[in-house]
Amino acid sequence: MLTPTTHTLEKLETLLRSAGYRVRYEKGNFKTGACMLLSSKIVVVNKFSNLESKIQAIAELIRELEFDQKLLDEKQITFVHQIKQTRLQL
Repeated sequence: MLTPTTHTLEKLETLLRSAGYRVRYEKGNFKTGACMLLSSKIVVVNKFSNLESKIQAIAELIRELEFDQKLLDEKQITFVHQIKQTRLQL
């Protein structure tokens, strides 16, 4: 289970960056907490969402993405598997 802490958010951001994604925090009128821009490697997170919503939104995106495991270290691979096998409950 992912704990809603700043450290967890940083781990998720680091994971995405290691996999070649850019993480941006923007204001917007999108309803979810995060989205991916036109299948590019840019993840946009609603900067006005609370911490729990940001974590949940990024984790949902990670569940849908396929990662090149050559780009990740062993801890990050384990973290991806953990995210894909669990659901965040707030």
